[in-house]
Amino acid sequence: MKTFTRGRLIALLGISALTVAGCSNQRIMQYQTQKPELDLVKFFVGTTDAWGMFQDRSGQVQKRFKVTIEGKMNGQQLILNESFVYSDQTTQNRVWTLTPQAQGRWTGTAADVEGEAQGQVAGNALNWKYTLKLPVDNKVYQVQFDDWMYLLDEQTMMNRASMSKFGVELGQVTLTFRKR
Repeated sequence: MKTFTRGRLIALLGISALTVAGCSNQRIMQYQTQKPELDLVKFFVGTTDAWGMFQDRSGQVQKRFKVTIEGKMNGQQLILNESFVYSDQTTQNRVWTLTPQAQGRWTGTAADVEGEAQGQVAGNALNWKYTLKLPVDNKVYQVQFDDWMYLLDEQTMMNRASMSKFGVELGQVTLTFRKR
């Protein structure tokens, strides 16, 4: 049986993590020819309902939720007022202010987002990255989200988000959006 020194083990784990990360990276431009084409303003202005769940890294569902999203334009900015109701009957509200940039890029802010979110649309997809201030047991943790949203038809979009801290995946959030 081969034994590893602590340094060798850390190096091996680091190389393994980089290899796995390198294999799993999607690129937004892969979707540039996919239809229907996602127009964030067209999809989100008005009322949109969403249903989702958070699964921990073992795959266990930890929380389910429903979201009602009221979207409106304020000049060039898309304002999304999200009202969450969780399976434990707790509630939460988040208001996103999204600003279009060149070449399908978007930036966004919300009170519980650290700094500015960055996103890009190509074809039927949106990749959205941000750091969320997540309250857990009277503490607030900064966790990174890597959201991938895919427009399936004019009324339906799916979202799969990876949530991580220090590069370690904590879990997945899956949502289905349905435009009213």
